Amino acid sequence: MQKNNLKWVIGLSFFAGLITAIVLPAISSAAPDSSPAKNKNPLQGMTPVEASKGLELPQGNDEAAVVQGRYLVGLLGCASCHTEGALIGKPDPAKTLAGSSIGIAYSNPMVNNFPGAVYPPNLTPDKETGLGEWSLEEIVTLLRSGKTRHGRQTMAIMPWTSYAQLNESDARAIASYLKSLEPVKNKVPKQVLPGNPAKTPLVHVGLYRSR
Repeated sequence: MQKNNLKWVIGLSFFAGLITAIVLPAISSAAPDSSPAKNKNPLQGMTPVEASKGLELPQGNDEAAVVQGRYLVGLLGCASCHTEGALIGKPDPAKTLAGSSIGIAYSNPMVNNFPGAVYPPNLTPDKETGLGEWSLEEIVTLLRSGKTRHGRQTMAIMPWTSYAQLNESDARAIASYLKSLEPVKNKVPKQVLPGNPAKTPLVHVGLYRSR
């Protein structure tokens, strides 16, 4: 692998540090509420958790690009979000890189009682629920620009702004590895908009300054 700018490595290390401080709220069935959570403890009803680290990745085949891609996927920690249960320290080995039903909140819990949330998608090449219909070039584009095959811009929760520092060959190696995996059928929940209660647990990541 060619030496890349350390900027993306530092960015990933910073993101990993945030993941260790996430909290898990209880599932709520209350009606939607977008009002500010004034005079409320934003951590009430939440439990400290620690994300899984060092998950064992599927081997893929023995092509040089695939081997390099597996190394990079492990280095970037993709499985710590994109594996069922990994966000709360309970990974399901049968669903490594196959997406997560645990959501990641993206709006401020001190502003919205019910934050918006996204769910890490299935990265295996399943045609219905994963990357089976994606080309190598489309995966490379996603990694380096954050744009999906449909032209939508992904949120920086997936730190594509750091991944953009990957060179073409490294991004292509990651895509080759993901496409080489055994397909796993696993449909993740749809995005939840702020003000609407999620039906599954969420983790919160973010930086908030003191008042």
